[in-house]
Amino acid sequence: MLLLIALDEQRNIHRAAEALHMTQPAASKQIKDLEEMLGVKLFERLPRGMEPTIYGETMIRHARMALTSLSLAHDDVVALKQGLVGQVEVGVIMTPAMSLLPRAIARIKQHAPLLRIGVHVEPSNVLLDMLERGTLDFMIGRIVERDGATGLIYEELTEEPACAVVRNGHPLLENKTLQVKDLAGQPWILPPQGSILRHRCDMMFRRAGLEPPANTVDTTALLLITSLLQQTDSLHVMPLEVAQYYASLNVFSILPIELPFKMDAFGIIRQHDHLLSPGANLLLQAVRKAAKEIY
Repeated sequence: MLLLIALDEQRNIHRAAEALHMTQPAASKQIKDLEEMLGVKLFERLPRGMEPTIYGETMIRHARMALTSLSLAHDDVVALKQGLVGQVEVGVIMTPAMSLLPRAIARIKQHAPLLRIGVHVEPSNVLLDMLERGTLDFMIGRIVERDGATGLIYEELTEEPACAVVRNGHPLLENKTLQVKDLAGQPWILPPQGSILRHRCDMMFRRAGLEPPANTVDTTALLLITSLLQQTDSLHVMPLEVAQYYASLNVFSILPIELPFKMDAFGIIRQHDHLLSPGANLLLQAVRKAAKEIY
């Protein structure tokens, strides 16, 4: 591989051999053996040097890619010897950010405390942009319909049930036979129009023969939502796992009604042609293991 690259750069067998501290006959024999093995001519022998054929250009390109991969392998081995130092960048939507990813990170930090882990909590479409730009090693989110969303590997983890939450002590918490019709006339804090969760919430009321709530505040800002819930009798719809986390902290309560819809499933998404570093691969395996335990 080194000889192919040297010949591409020098276009002269004598200078290529010198660059690799080889004799010219040895270099010539290696090229001849390779050509015989492949059954094609890799270089045209010209009076003033050598020019790669179309077959030669193909082999040179693959040789460069292979050597780059081997160089990265060397860096990975060094990282492993030093206790898995390095940087991993992972993107995650809100629900798996509550329990799945923290459990995986806690497990990784026991074995590789020097591994730096960057976590980006964003909607799936933002994370997909980051993944396609190479900013992320992998992400945990949803596949959304978009142009050019090819070359992605998706491993589904779980569906995402939704629930309604209110402030602690809300009057509706006393009603153990709540129905959708009991929620329609209430004030709501909802995701903006056009979002998947808002659409499914509106359709829940329409299927029950009701108009969607008119008294709404449209926002996804969790700090604002939490403050409004505590100061008003508003209802809010959110993923069940996120709600359970905040309910465990006594921030707000989950209404005793099973909403008749779910969010789309989410999973691990990575690029097909992206070779993960040892640290990123270790975190990926930890996420898979934690997902089996949780889901």
